[in-house]
Amino acid sequence: MSQKKTLTIFTPSYNRADLLLRAYEALQGQSLKDFIWMIIDDGSTDNTEQVVKPWLSNDEFEVRYIKKENGGLYTGYNKAIELADTELMVCIDSDDYMPPDAVEKIISFWKKYGSDEYAGIVGLDCDLDGNIIGDRLPDIKSVNLIDLLCGKYNIVNGDRTNVVRTKLYKEVAPMIGFEGEKNFNPHYMHLMISKKYDFLVLNENLRFVEYQPGGLSDTMWKQYLSSPKSFAKTRILYLEFENTPLSFKIRNSIHYVSSIIIAGECVEGFKKCPRKGCFLVAFLPGVLLSIITKRRGK
Repeated sequence: MSQKKTLTIFTPSYNRADLLLRAYEALQGQSLKDFIWMIIDDGSTDNTEQVVKPWLSNDEFEVRYIKKENGGLYTGYNKAIELADTELMVCIDSDDYMPPDAVEKIISFWKKYGSDEYAGIVGLDCDLDGNIIGDRLPDIKSVNLIDLLCGKYNIVNGDRTNVVRTKLYKEVAPMIGFEGEKNFNPHYMHLMISKKYDFLVLNENLRFVEYQPGGLSDTMWKQYLSSPKSFAKTRILYLEFENTPLSFKIRNSIHYVSSIIIAGECVEGFKKCPRKGCFLVAFLPGVLLSIITKRRGK
């Protein structure tokens, strides 16, 4: 009987058969194979299943392939979390891949510093040339993700990789979205976890990122327009955190106002808002943002 693995690497994928090979080859090259790779096929209509099938008999590491009805990225997270049985989990998107020592760095770092006191690990993302995307993390042992978002450490830019204790993922999952909306950001779960736990800081590259045309980063205005209730729910979560700067509260209140206007739920949205003073200050800018969103999101 093989020893139970420590890490689940999961990859939600939709019509990305041409990119999955790169992710697979990167995992073949890992210096430590203490992981399972779980591919969550979000109802692809390309040849993803045919591409993946030969990998299922790989004898270097276990590959699990799960095909589900199309529902958006967050439903891929939900399915992976439901099925995972390892101590840790990390999402590597279908257009990304891991450096050859990433798994070894994650597991050795966690074995040295990890405990039930922490949510997991936050590490760096790099572009394909090895340049850090945005700012380095602060040189401290642990950090709360909300502090990275609100600029507490003069860090305002950057994508990062979150390695999360599976137990905590299961406590906040599944994410419950809204009918007809597929763009509910799974970072919502990371922030829910951050209400109770900090993440250990690992200033190392854990993921190479290549943004694809038509991907989430390339279609943000369309996402705002097509999933306003989902974005409003996320902004409420941002606003629930205490000890964030006023500028952070106002900025997210502006986005919140815009989202509830687009959703047609302005009155109900005001009732739900945890920062009603900020809501009132943000109302007119939020109206303007909703107009811009409707124009740019078409």
